[in-house]
Amino acid sequence: MSRDYYEVLGVDRDAGETEIKKAFRGLARELHPDVNDHDPEAEEKFKAAAEAYEVLSDRERRHTYDAYGHEGLRSGGFDPRSASFGSIDDIFQAFFGGGGDAFGFGGGSGRAAGGDILVEAEVELAEVATGVRREISYDAVGACEHCHGNGAEPGTPIATCERCGGAGQLRQVSRTPFGQMVRGVVCDACGGAGKIPETPCAECRGSGRTRGRKTQAIEVPPGIESGQRLRVAGAAHAGDAGAPAGDLYVEVTVAEDERFERDGTDLISVVSIPATEAMLGTAVTVPTLDGEREIELAPGTQPGHEEVLRGAGLPRLGSRRRGNQRVILEVIVPTNLSEEQRELVERLDESLEEENLGRRHGEGLFSRVRRAFG
Repeated sequence: MSRDYYEVLGVDRDAGETEIKKAFRGLARELHPDVNDHDPEAEEKFKAAAEAYEVLSDRERRHTYDAYGHEGLRSGGFDPRSASFGSIDDIFQAFFGGGGDAFGFGGGSGRAAGGDILVEAEVELAEVATGVRREISYDAVGACEHCHGNGAEPGTPIATCERCGGAGQLRQVSRTPFGQMVRGVVCDACGGAGKIPETPCAECRGSGRTRGRKTQAIEVPPGIESGQRLRVAGAAHAGDAGAPAGDLYVEVTVAEDERFERDGTDLISVVSIPATEAMLGTAVTVPTLDGEREIELAPGTQPGHEEVLRGAGLPRLGSRRRGNQRVILEVIVPTNLSEEQRELVERLDESLEEENLGRRHGEGLFSRVRRAFG
């Protein structure tokens, strides 16, 4: 079943032409394959957005869709899915390629921007509380150090490209799902640079770029969660000469800490004590992200009792204020009793009165069960 076109673009049914165009442009950039090389469905999502835009940007088709839905479009002889979309690169270039387009994108240089890179970084739970600086190493295409990115052997001349006249691009008319468009394509002679070195650089063979290992320092903010990404603009693959570099995306993973369970900004830990200590009361030492802390447990502390250590949890992303650490008490019932221990327990059991069992006056069975399970 086809999805609602307004839902695909994320706009209201009374959205104007400008809002629809803006929504589609945003989705197109978000679904660019350089950013979503890890998402095999990115191309299909882009095509779905293009289909929705094709209908909603046309006044007559939109009126038919509003009145009769997808069936109305098909009965009128229009089926967006039958259109020849070509590759996602062709579609994306029609909207965001060099030389300008129907939406005013592109600056006329025809030079391709560098691709984005996605890397992973792991941080400890304690580092989430304070934030941490990390150095990330990765392979990337950068400007050739020998020729400084111009593609020519140092000291040799660089000539203006005769094919494009130095513009770096050629005009091309193409058919798209939205009709006929005139767009700029990278010049096949100079690769978009507008100039051709007479003597290509011996290191990069005239491309102006080489692949190597890069190291980038990143600041991981306090409160980050596993799966969230950090963006470092311009730190990925270098673009063509004069074009911007791509962006580095760092996906953060928070390593598990067996001492704690994370619950938003709170941390949950468990402390175990023998039943005798729970009856008599005791002091226990519990681990926190800031070191060990001692807490006092009153005599008669029950299983599941919770102690709250305020400010010992994690901050929310963008804030320094930390949540709490909730310490849950686990009471261990002794096993494998000796004969002497059994006799002591039996004597204790015989001596217990109603008031020793902790039952509240007038409290029924189900009330006690609900209290026990929180």
